[in-house]
Amino acid sequence: MGQLRHFILVLLFPVALSLDFIKSGASRNVLSAKSHIQPVADFQHSVQKRSADQGGDTCKALQGYDSKLTSNTHSYVFNDLSGSVSLAWIGDGTGVLLALTTFQVPLFMLKFGQSRLYRSEDYGKTFNDVTSLINNTFISTYFGIAIGPEQSGKVILAGDLYGNSGYRIFLSKDFGKSFTHSDLPFSPQMQIMYNPQNSNVLVAVSTKYDLWISENFGGTWRNIHDTVCVVKWGRDNTLFFSTNRNGSCYDRGALTLRKTVDNGLTFKTIAEKIYSFGIGGRFLFASVMMKTGVMRMIHVSVDQGEEWNMAQLPPVGHEQFYSILAANDDVVFMHVDEPGDTGFGTIYVSDDRGMVYSKSLEHHLYTATGGDNDFTNVTSLRGVFMTSVLAEDGSVQTVVSFDQGGEWVPLKKPENSKCDSTAKDQDACSLHIHASYSISMKVNVPVLPLSEPNAVGLIIAHGSVGDAISVLTPDVYVSDDGGYTWLRALEGPHHYAILDSGGLLVAVEHKPNMPISQVKFSTDEGQCWHVYNFTNEPLYFTGLASEPGARSMNVSIWGYREDLFTQYWVSVTIDFRELLTRDCGDEDYVPWLAHSNDISDPNDGCMLGYKEHFLRLKKDSVCWNGRDYIISKQPTPCPCTLDDFLCDFGYYRKENSSECVEQAELKGHDLEICIHGKKEHLQTSGYRKIPGDKCEGGKEPQRKVIDVSSKCVSNLLEPELQKQDKMKQSHSAPVIVTVIAILLISCIAGVLFVKKYICGGRFLVHRYSVLQHNAEANGIEGMDEALDTDVAGHAKIGFHDDSDEDLLE
Repeated sequence: MGQLRHFILVLLFPVALSLDFIKSGASRNVLSAKSHIQPVADFQHSVQKRSADQGGDTCKALQGYDSKLTSNTHSYVFNDLSGSVSLAWIGDGTGVLLALTTFQVPLFMLKFGQSRLYRSEDYGKTFNDVTSLINNTFISTYFGIAIGPEQSGKVILAGDLYGNSGYRIFLSKDFGKSFTHSDLPFSPQMQIMYNPQNSNVLVAVSTKYDLWISENFGGTWRNIHDTVCVVKWGRDNTLFFSTNRNGSCYDRGALTLRKTVDNGLTFKTIAEKIYSFGIGGRFLFASVMMKTGVMRMIHVSVDQGEEWNMAQLPPVGHEQFYSILAANDDVVFMHVDEPGDTGFGTIYVSDDRGMVYSKSLEHHLYTATGGDNDFTNVTSLRGVFMTSVLAEDGSVQTVVSFDQGGEWVPLKKPENSKCDSTAKDQDACSLHIHASYSISMKVNVPVLPLSEPNAVGLIIAHGSVGDAISVLTPDVYVSDDGGYTWLRALEGPHHYAILDSGGLLVAVEHKPNMPISQVKFSTDEGQCWHVYNFTNEPLYFTGLASEPGARSMNVSIWGYREDLFTQYWVSVTIDFRELLTRDCGDEDYVPWLAHSNDISDPNDGCMLGYKEHFLRLKKDSVCWNGRDYIISKQPTPCPCTLDDFLCDFGYYRKENSSECVEQAELKGHDLEICIHGKKEHLQTSGYRKIPGDKCEGGKEPQRKVIDVSSKCVSNLLEPELQKQDKMKQSHSAPVIVTVIAILLISCIAGVLFVKKYICGGRFLVHRYSVLQHNAEANGIEGMDEALDTDVAGHAKIGFHDDSDEDLLE
């Protein structure tokens, strides 16, 4: 995405909250989770662990840290009684942090509230009260703090003017040092959105569903369109939005998708009969109602909606939904819900065009539209994804893919853990990771799994060891090789953070309603943990905050203290820089081969077509990677094998098999697809290369696409063109009408044959089609629903409350 992530955390007092945490029960100074893990064969992965120097003991590598940390621990007390606080980091490496405290109570038919704004320039060690910069205006937590992209230093706060019907925004261009204000000519119903390519251009949707735009950073605003439901920025300054000529955002399947490339001076209609839309990577998706008005199909465009193709995916009905789980420029992971209230569906993985999809994982847990799933992109190692499946017995189990969805396997049991009571065989069980589903079910899991791109191979997550996810209190597990092997690192639930590109881990124990005074940290990727008492006055813990990007050495422990009559916010920031007294040198790093499972195999480490050799920090090296740390890696191409291929259109892999077999209903039939308006004949042995795979030579199964030069278009998005074509035909000569009738009868017979013999079966083989739109068809203005990838991290309109977000989220 190329866009800086800005961390925003909202903390609440327990009177309004479910987020109060922790008292540590441990009093030891060193907690050791270290075990001597031998290479063992499990799920076809036998991984040699990266270790410290021979004879090195990482638990003894760090001594005498109490005095250093004590002199670098900074406490700040907020002297207000606000019930919530929102945190926002501005810029990368600037140390600038804004804290917005809010207190709001209903008063008869009105609401009364107050806000205070604090600013820090030293990563939260000290704060200045800058409420006067916003004229003591109440800032709604609903809109929060809108931070500009990259290093723009821009900040927007939306204030509610009590006693006046309107909103006032406060704008900063200097990282919150100063603010100007501007009264909005509308009432926003969503957070103001920045154009990712030009932070001076802002858009917002009003409570009346009007679309407003500003080209001078909120100085002036223009109303550019009415009845707008969902709006998203695309690439090249393109703004997409959905609208409805009937004036209702709830009229599903009757929406129109439009775009503007000149900030609302001109518009182009690019799709009709839309149920929802979304953006993922370079792909634009639309969920389109079929002619029956009951079923929907996904369509995809790679040219900003100028041309569309129908995705080879099963259609969904009213009670079902699509969801894009992950998308980049190469591949899309799409969840397709099963009919009925099953709580699961199937994951499909696309080709590099986003059109041809292969079945990747069945029984994928996804509770409901807009509900919960555990799909996790492990950003610390390419190609790795984790998620949960719903087993036939109703249990929830974790599986992992190391090859971008080609194959899914259970997680290996940690060597230093025992199988719990869910395991039928105490010697054969696996690790199961707690994620969004567990949190929604009120399991004692405070945070999601964590990985960072610059902390290679590192994953921290809560889990249980058995035959399925357990409702028992989970422990914290750490993997340092991208999920191949795991170690139980901490007993019980914790909040955790990754600092210094993985060189430092910090954790705070999660025990609600008990004050805490201890923090735990590790300098060896979770093998040994040290305990530090950061205060003599325990506080009720509400959150752990560190600058996004995992490069900082500062972490803030947020919470509150209370006396007989009051509660007040407290922030304790610990600077670990003085703990790591020296910069890391070449001697502190060792070579490491990612995805290694058999060092005797010449293709060991080959994944998605190439090997990657990294230089990684030794576990017993107590040193500072530094903010300028750059991952050192050396790619080496590999020869192609079947592991570099997904099952092709019309094929699938049997469980625990790498062989692709043909769907029974398609045997003996030609496969014809329609792409870019031309019919193509597909000749395949059942395999196609995984998107992004860079293997060379070796075994490459035959795959050939032949252009048969037949025109094929979809009629889903051009009802007006259909009417016009029928009118033209009615004026044609009788002979021409007769010829056309004969051709139509032939086509219908052919379609019936294809539907019966080629498109039969549960997972239909759908034809592709160009969705040629009637640009600005009769000036129809439409509205859309959200297939929401939320690629730019912007807020979306939350009026969809029933079915399919057909969400790209």
